[in-house]
Amino acid sequence: MMDIQVTIYSRSNCHLCDVALEVLQELQSEIIFGIEKILIDGDLELEAKYGEQVPVILINGAMHDFYRVDPERFRDSISRLHQ
Repeated sequence: MMDIQVTIYSRSNCHLCDVALEVLQELQSEIIFGIEKILIDGDLELEAKYGEQVPVILINGAMHDFYRVDPERFRDSISRLHQ
């Protein structure tokens, strides 16, 4: 089985980021994947890249979504990785 790594680029005190992380953690009860949370605060390169789009969600390094996690779209993306 393929290891799946989800990266969430986030900011401190970001409500949307907290909600997205909660959704991802709930999805871990049905799909096996790791979560890496990276705060972009103070990282000029990441702030320039992701700015106000946070949270930004990547699956295995590929852009998946930003602002929110749609559970159905996330499940579909993960299932395509297993094909």
